[in-house]
Amino acid sequence: MLSPPLLRLFPGRLSAFPLFLLALLLGFASLLWLQLSCSGEGPAPGGQHRGVPRQPCPPPAPLQPPEEDPAWGPHRLALLVPFRERFEELLAFVPYMHRFLSKKRIRHRIFILNQVDHFRFNRASLINVGFLESGNDTDYIAMHDVDLLPLNEHLDYSFPEAGPFHVASPELHPLYHYKTYVGGILLLTKQHYELCNGMSNRFWGWGREDDEFYRRIKGAGLQVRRPSGITTGYETFQHLHDPAWRKRDQKRIAAQKQEQFKVDREGGLNNVRYRIESRTDLSVAGAPCTVLNILLDCDTNETPWCTFG
Repeated sequence: MLSPPLLRLFPGRLSAFPLFLLALLLGFASLLWLQLSCSGEGPAPGGQHRGVPRQPCPPPAPLQPPEEDPAWGPHRLALLVPFRERFEELLAFVPYMHRFLSKKRIRHRIFILNQVDHFRFNRASLINVGFLESGNDTDYIAMHDVDLLPLNEHLDYSFPEAGPFHVASPELHPLYHYKTYVGGILLLTKQHYELCNGMSNRFWGWGREDDEFYRRIKGAGLQVRRPSGITTGYETFQHLHDPAWRKRDQKRIAAQKQEQFKVDREGGLNNVRYRIESRTDLSVAGAPCTVLNILLDCDTNETPWCTFG
């Protein structure tokens, strides 16, 4: 429905055609504003002063790929993308990654794991849900941030048979360079993810779930592998996140400050609590993806820091 201010602009009963024109104009204005805000033209968003970083424009997508071909190999990747209210990044991510993977002849499905409950964001639980809902036609996963685009075509997204493969390694990631970092983009076979019992569900808010998962990987007897022969350094990825627009939820509530450094030896795939509100197959600029609207559940006696209060 239109909001009351907009309704006052259109007295009387509205027909379908004026509503369609209004939606079209609003969509065009939004796309124009996105282009101006990321290209450096026009006024800074929100009246910001000079020197505040703008939202970066995504790189141009590779050429339109051929349709997926079984001859590309027996494996299929489930690209798991934890998500909440970052639609500008999603509009760039889905078509770019579909073309990037197709150009590399990687059979894949893209899953947007959209958290729609009222709890704090839980990246690890969303990945657990995506794993459980990704179907039997995929045999390995990529835990992939929506704001990280690979720019080097030599990056390997193939089946990680020898063990977890950290695409966004500390030597290449534009921000995080400590040696135990496994965030950003991490590939695992489904068998290896199950061996780790997935990720801990205790991490509400931003950060630390990757560090705990690194310890799970080591505890399962697995060795993290990383790219070799990549010479583009910190220019290997484009990081779309703009801190001036997207504030990270870094609050540490109640006992969370102490709990965030502990290994969760009980929880993971075996106890993630959720409900799928809807499952929608759609196309973004010709690139197919599946959007899962996910309602996570939280036991406030176990993790009282899951709520914003």
